[in-house]
Amino acid sequence: MRYDFSKIDFGELFGPISAATAGVVRLDERIASSPVRQGWIDRAQFLEACSSLWIDGELVHIEDLVLHDAGMAVRASTHELTVAHDVLRTRRRIAASEPEWALSAAGLAALRSGRHDEAQDIEIKAAPRGLATLSRDDDFEDPLAAIDAVLARSQALLADAVSVRSMKIPGRDALIYDEDWDEDARLSEWRVVLDETQSMPPLLRAAVAWDAWSNLQVSKHAPWLGRLLASAVLREAGLTETQLSAVNFGLRQVSRERRMTRNRMVRLLAFTEAIALASEHGMKEHQRLFLAKQQLERRLVGRRQSSRLPQLIELVLSRPLVSSGMIADTLEITPQGALKIAAELNLREFTGRGRFRAWGIL
Repeated sequence: MRYDFSKIDFGELFGPISAATAGVVRLDERIASSPVRQGWIDRAQFLEACSSLWIDGELVHIEDLVLHDAGMAVRASTHELTVAHDVLRTRRRIAASEPEWALSAAGLAALRSGRHDEAQDIEIKAAPRGLATLSRDDDFEDPLAAIDAVLARSQALLADAVSVRSMKIPGRDALIYDEDWDEDARLSEWRVVLDETQSMPPLLRAAVAWDAWSNLQVSKHAPWLGRLLASAVLREAGLTETQLSAVNFGLRQVSRERRMTRNRMVRLLAFTEAIALASEHGMKEHQRLFLAKQQLERRLVGRRQSSRLPQLIELVLSRPLVSSGMIADTLEITPQGALKIAAELNLREFTGRGRFRAWGIL
């Protein structure tokens, strides 16, 4: 299916795009020099992941995603939570890479595979937990050799599983993947559309990239990837050098009827409005975090230089919620110490429970 540019009225889009572009640039400049820059960016990642699922008709609580990302989930992971975490990791990967990487052939291939450097994640050392440092006396030679052999076999099996997953095998997972669905051809068509927008303003180019991804239905199992790539378009153009635009959160503020209408111009205008709303919200969130940081830092007056309160402040600013386990793990203190230091900072407690306690800022 060919994407039709003749249905786009560029004159009608000029005003909204100019206003939205100004908002994006102002926000990026504010974040670039802000003392709460990293905290704002980290919080935006979680909000974007949950908003992405919301757009697709699923509900994921941001608190559950924070705990799941920290490996401290209090309940079994659901499919929706797993997808949200995948969105979160993909967004982080795009933000950590070079601006042009996500839209390159290598970048698109890596993002579509969804591997997230799994080969490194599953890498098993031949002698974990210091086994290699043990003296191999005669009494331990055979047991240690057996352990090494088991670890080597496990590592080989896991490596094979990763390589098989990354291969494109005809007929694989026929119950999940439609054999007639030529995703490579659809992606090639989307890249053609992206190339044809080179002369357009960055924000209009991002809007067309998002609309074309949905219109061409490039990815059947990762429709959310198109929204992340729209953010990558703005970053590649230099419109956002510090952070990725909150496309998902902005689209969440726009009615579904406008986002999903058959009228292409309405969809593009909806995207433009979404970017403007996301930028406005980002400015307000930045001001809130900035004031919260100032208020929390007042409690550092008179503290020893070895105090861990500054680290706790940075942690609280970077997460919508922190649990006692997260505090203990990040600050490398005991659970009881985590409870004590949280009380010293006088954080707002969310749970009010005895066994599982979590805090955040207003």
